[in-house]
Amino acid sequence: MIKAILFDVDNTLIDFMKMKRKCCDAAIEAMINAGLKMSKADALKLLYELYEINGIESQRIFQKFTKKIYGKENYKLISHGVLAYRKMRESYLVPYANVIPTLIEIKKQGYLLAIVSDAPIMEAWIRIASLKLDDFFDVIITKADARKQKMYAAPFNVALKRLNIKPEEAIMIGDRIDRDVNTAKKLGIHTVYARYGNENPVEREKSGADFEINDVSEILDIIKGLQ
Repeated sequence: MIKAILFDVDNTLIDFMKMKRKCCDAAIEAMINAGLKMSKADALKLLYELYEINGIESQRIFQKFTKKIYGKENYKLISHGVLAYRKMRESYLVPYANVIPTLIEIKKQGYLLAIVSDAPIMEAWIRIASLKLDDFFDVIITKADARKQKMYAAPFNVALKRLNIKPEEAIMIGDRIDRDVNTAKKLGIHTVYARYGNENPVEREKSGADFEINDVSEILDIIKGLQ
């Protein structure tokens, strides 16, 4: 019997990559207006290269960006970039359509809800709180809580322990096959591949997940079918 539904955050509850692109565009434009002597295309290329090296959640990406260009940090450009990034983030930090109604229905049916995210603890909580999603979830696990990412079993085990359930009593939903699907499946958790959250999804039924969905609301039928 299913007792709990586990969700990834980025590209499962929110369109993280769309938000990231909009924020980066705004930040680069602001830095150019503040004196950065680069074309927008070249600046974005460098910025994304630095994200590849330092991780998409890097908190000092604009410091690294200006140091790469000038040999030292340029705080005028950094401040303009950060302010523009944060302002744009407020506009595009929204849940996918049907997320709220789906969470409401899941809670109404009496299931436990958890988040298992690889995001840094503060970034994860800011996104969740900004969307007013925190009250839906009984447990929220970030990289800091488990001290491991979802390539390892630890985050899932921490969530299961705090929920006081067995692996077979949980469903994990996420867009990352290597983290959200493969690791959870090895533990015996039912897995759902969120195709809608992946810009380049694998071929249908090639994800290795127990189920694949094109909209978050489809989880309701999966829950019903597993009972």
